[in-house]
Amino acid sequence: MANNSKYDTAIFAGGCFWCMVEPFDTLPGVEKIVSGYTGGHVVNPTYQQVCTGTTGHAEAVEITYDPEKMPYEKLLQYYWQVTDPTDEMGQFQDRGDQYRPVIYYNSPEQKAAAEKSKSELAASRKFDKPIVTKIEPAQPFYPAEEYHQDFYKKDPFRYAIEEAGGRAAFIEEHWKK
Repeated sequence: MANNSKYDTAIFAGGCFWCMVEPFDTLPGVEKIVSGYTGGHVVNPTYQQVCTGTTGHAEAVEITYDPEKMPYEKLLQYYWQVTDPTDEMGQFQDRGDQYRPVIYYNSPEQKAAAEKSKSELAASRKFDKPIVTKIEPAQPFYPAEEYHQDFYKKDPFRYAIEEAGGRAAFIEEHWKK
């Protein structure tokens, strides 16, 4: 839960955190998005450490949101539409454990909502392969270095190259029909 009790937080890992900010950034009720690291065993990891794939951390985003304007269930719908839930060892061109897709829940209610949405996605048969995104309890979240925050705004050219790695085509194929 964020400092102001009006807000809650959601933590999602889905590949490079640069690509996980922009899809959520303009949604109503989303107040703040922080790129960072979670799920590992190293305290206060650096980008260089996480890139080795040995810290156990995933690149993730922590989304502070107003649940009255943007329910958690809606955030989950957006999450499924910007990740490949069938790829457990990376996302698109980003390969390795640090890019694994995970929904980190902060409460029993978030866990139940995440499990329900995952079951519904699996039952929809939208994908030919099994849905392998993990649902795990939230662990300490470490903000990434400042140059990673709002990267799509800071370096639109490099961000566009990252996005060209297959995510946009995947979304188009599976969700824009």
